Amino acid sequence: MMKTYTVAVLGATGAVGQEMIKVLAERDFPVGKLVPLASARSAGKTVTFKGEEVTIQEACDQAFEGVDIVLGAAENDIAKQFAPAIVKAGAVFVDNSSAFRLDPKVPLVVPEVNPEDVAWHSGIISNPNCSTIITVTAVNALNAIAPIQNMTASTYQAVSGAGAGGPVELMEEVRALGHGKTYEPKVFPYQIAFNLIPQIGSEQYEGYTSEEMKMQNEGRKIMHLPDLKVTCTCVRVPVVRSHSISVSCHFGKPVSVAEAREAISRAPGCRLVDDLSNKVYPMPLDTSDQDIVFVGRIRPDLTDDCGISLWCCGDQVRKGAATNAIQIAELLIH
Repeated sequence: MMKTYTVAVLGATGAVGQEMIKVLAERDFPVGKLVPLASARSAGKTVTFKGEEVTIQEACDQAFEGVDIVLGAAENDIAKQFAPAIVKAGAVFVDNSSAFRLDPKVPLVVPEVNPEDVAWHSGIISNPNCSTIITVTAVNALNAIAPIQNMTASTYQAVSGAGAGGPVELMEEVRALGHGKTYEPKVFPYQIAFNLIPQIGSEQYEGYTSEEMKMQNEGRKIMHLPDLKVTCTCVRVPVVRSHSISVSCHFGKPVSVAEAREAISRAPGCRLVDDLSNKVYPMPLDTSDQDIVFVGRIRPDLTDDCGISLWCCGDQVRKGAATNAIQIAELLIH
């Protein structure tokens, strides 16, 4: 008899929570009992898991009794509120919020990059930022050739990154503008249809936003590169799903394009999609609804003899959030 686990999803009604439930079923995670948790207003509604309706319960400290793994898909304040009760109940909290990511006592894990860090958890494991997950999955193979000293990145982040309301707002704006009507944005500070918004998160440091600093701070921790320097610009783009990132990596020694291509073609979680002459490169439409990070446009960085530039795309809701969390849970049970 295969061992099964009681798995709670905290924030089960949000975009990431719904995707977690879907991915648990897809990957055949050994769920003996699913416990969907949400706010009081969602309690009593149901979610579908493996063809069965499961009732959503209100998230409260008592809800974690008897649970083995809690997948967190809620905001920072909710994660912080319930973390003590989760740990006290003896469950492991795999948390998608940024609440504990930089806590030195909490592992921050991308299973293709640093699976060994799961071993030293003390009840909480953090899931990194979506763009960070996609980027480090893409560049980690290069880091194995020569340690990355610094990175310059620009992200092109889909509206799905703002939650379930993001794609709805984009579609409604496109529809309204197509009929000559106006639309008052609610999710984003400005119209996102036919536009780019070069701010994700609040201002945090020297004109950088919180989202831009996540790439810097989380990348160091995941790749075990304490001196890594990253300069990042995060941009919201009118794409429904899948984030894209343009990255230049700089090393202490020259790395050839051939070496880089070869390493990425063998890297777990990556697919080399790189043939410019035949118009083959990663695009958000091709990477949506699946878990592999596509990497292409690999070329020398013309500003640095020890640099490589590339372009990567990955599904923000899946690999950038839900699937990565479930891969962490798989590491826990194996």
